[in-house]
Amino acid sequence: MEFIKMHGAGNDFILFDGTKEKIIDYERLAKDVCERHFGIGADGIMVAENSEDYDIKMVYYNSDGSLGEMCGNGIRCFSKFVYEKGLIKKNEIEVETLAGVKKVWLEVKNHEVQWVKVNMGKAIFSPKDIPILCDGENALEKSLHIDDKTIIFSTVLVGVPHTIIFVEDIKKIDINRLGEKIEKHSIFPKKTNVNFVEVKDKDFIHVYTWERGAGRTLACGTGCCSSVVVGHALGKLNKKVKVQAEGGLIEVELNDNLDIFMKGEAQKICTGNFEK
Repeated sequence: MEFIKMHGAGNDFILFDGTKEKIIDYERLAKDVCERHFGIGADGIMVAENSEDYDIKMVYYNSDGSLGEMCGNGIRCFSKFVYEKGLIKKNEIEVETLAGVKKVWLEVKNHEVQWVKVNMGKAIFSPKDIPILCDGENALEKSLHIDDKTIIFSTVLVGVPHTIIFVEDIKKIDINRLGEKIEKHSIFPKKTNVNFVEVKDKDFIHVYTWERGAGRTLACGTGCCSSVVVGHALGKLNKKVKVQAEGGLIEVELNDNLDIFMKGEAQKICTGNFEK
C-alpha cells in the first residue's frame, strides 16, 4: 500500500488514498503502521475516501487503533495530501469528518501547498455534549483531585473533547503522568485530550499536549484551538493568538461569532509502500 508520511508542527501521520483501493481493517492498519519500532511510526493514520455530498472524506484513526472524530493538525496534512495527489483540484474545499464538515483554504505556490487554514467551527461548552460528568451549564474552572492535589481545569468540545489546564511554568509539569491520569479519569465517559497552557501574554501561549489514544504528541491542532477558546472565555487571551506547541507554531483566531480559524503548515516527511 502506498503511503505518505507528513507532520503538522511535529504531530505526525501516515496518509493513504482510499478513493480507489478499499482498506478493510482500519484499526489493525493504524496499530501496525503507527508502531515506531516495527512499523513506520506516527501519531495516527488518515485515509482519503470519496464523499457523496462534499469534496472529500477524511477517516482518522489514532495510533492505538481507536477511531477519532477529527484532528486539527491532521486535517492540514490531509488537505495538502489530497491536493498534491490530485484528488482535489481547487484551493477551497469542504472536508467531511465525523466532527462535521470543515471548510479549508489552501495557499498554493508552484503546485505545492504552503499554508492551510481551517474553519474549525465553534466550541461546545455543554457538559452532556462534551461529554463530562459535572454540574452547571459549562465545564469551566472545575476542580479535580489527583495525587492529593487539586487541579483547576476547563473542558470543551472542539471536534473532540479537550481539557485545558493553565500553569505558571509548563516545564515543571509532569505532562505524561498527569496527562494519562486525567485522560482516563472517570468523569470523562469518552476520555479526554489534555492540554497544559502557559500564557506568555494575551497574544501568545505555549501548549503541551497529552492526546487521547496517542499519548504525548508534539502538537495538537484541536488542542491549540481549545486552549485559545477557553483562554478567551476566561479573559486570559485575545481573539487572535499565536500558539507555540512543542513541535511548531500554529495561529488561532476567533471571529465575532466565535468561529475558530486555525492556520499552519503541513510538511511531507517521506513516501513509500507498506508491505506488512
